[in-house]
Amino acid sequence: MSAPTHPLQVRDYRLIWLARFINTAATTAMVVVIGAQTYQLARSQYGMSEAQASFLLGILGLVQFIPFLLLTPLAGVLADRMDRRYVAAASCTVDLLIAVVLALANHQGFLTLPLLLTMAAAYGAARVFMGPAMSAITPNVVPPELLPKAVAVSSIAWQSAAILGPALGGFLLARNHALPYQFSAAMLGLGVIALLAIRHRAPPAAAKEPPLKLMADGAKFVLRERFLLGCVTLDLFAVLLGGATAMLPAFAYDVLHVGDFGLGVMRAAPALGAVIVATWLGFRPLARNVGSKMLWAVAVYGLATLLFGLSTHYWLSLVMLALLGAADSVSVFIRNTLVQLNTPDDKRGRVSSISGLAISASNELGEMQSGLAAALLGPVGAVALGGAGAILVTAIWAGLFPELKRAKTFAPQYRQKEPVS
Repeated sequence: MSAPTHPLQVRDYRLIWLARFINTAATTAMVVVIGAQTYQLARSQYGMSEAQASFLLGILGLVQFIPFLLLTPLAGVLADRMDRRYVAAASCTVDLLIAVVLALANHQGFLTLPLLLTMAAAYGAARVFMGPAMSAITPNVVPPELLPKAVAVSSIAWQSAAILGPALGGFLLARNHALPYQFSAAMLGLGVIALLAIRHRAPPAAAKEPPLKLMADGAKFVLRERFLLGCVTLDLFAVLLGGATAMLPAFAYDVLHVGDFGLGVMRAAPALGAVIVATWLGFRPLARNVGSKMLWAVAVYGLATLLFGLSTHYWLSLVMLALLGAADSVSVFIRNTLVQLNTPDDKRGRVSSISGLAISASNELGEMQSGLAAALLGPVGAVALGGAGAILVTAIWAGLFPELKRAKTFAPQYRQKEPVS
């Protein structure tokens, strides 16, 4: 495949970038406000203690994960058997409807905890289809030799939007509780238009076999490729223990006392660190010793999480959140590039869905784990303990999967015995 200098390739890649930016800005704004309102309602209207409200934030993560767990196999098959543009656009439309419902609930005064939990579950169901479809579109437009740089540039879109979305969500929430959802609905409408305007070539369809067999084949492929299995499970268990974002409302309102806008800035700080790194990687993509760098990045992520949990100073907390975001960006960049380059196109949707399931499990189940730990230890103890756990997981995975340390480049022949000069 030639370089993406053909006008159609360039146009499609710009639309993919734009759609990812718009969707991320809209959904991160919406998600941070859902978390904030869940915590506030639990404390003010239901009279819950700090620990009880923190536990409810964990429940919020769980209700997002359950549909992700149930629907992931189907999402992967659809991304390999249907037009990926339409799958992503349908997911974006569901998010738009969620934003409209919550905007009306805030405007008309019928917002409740059950409604917030229901909409969070619907968001989890929509996101399971968005991830595999969007991940699998890019390799259809970008040739393999340019994919590492394309992944970095795509990460810039995601992380830039993840800075704008939460900060703007917190800012709008402080002024009117319906405004963040109105912003999200408008942005998601634009996202649907951008997705439907993509004209990428149709991918080769997966074999015409029963869906259950296709699902099983995708899972077997990941289990058979130890390197991919190590990459996916490293992120799963490290973030499962080290997730700090679920507890940010508790830190914003009851530990650091910085309010709605402070919460938005805290939620945006990891993305700020990530976008700085992603911008650097866009110009200087990693090319050597990628496996070792991924392991070190996850360890730094755990350390930054630990220090954030122990911090009582707002600015130090922001620095640690930015650092953990930067470290996570390196890990995600390496993992995503390796997964895409080491997966055949007819399996890419299914493998991306499995990777997405691991990411969701680490994020949403991590929120549940943090909520349970916070109920026992408080939010500070839960986050600090999780950061220490992420460091321990990194050390264990370095021993269990030596293939990770031996990965010198992004090439499919990653098991190289000698260092690359």
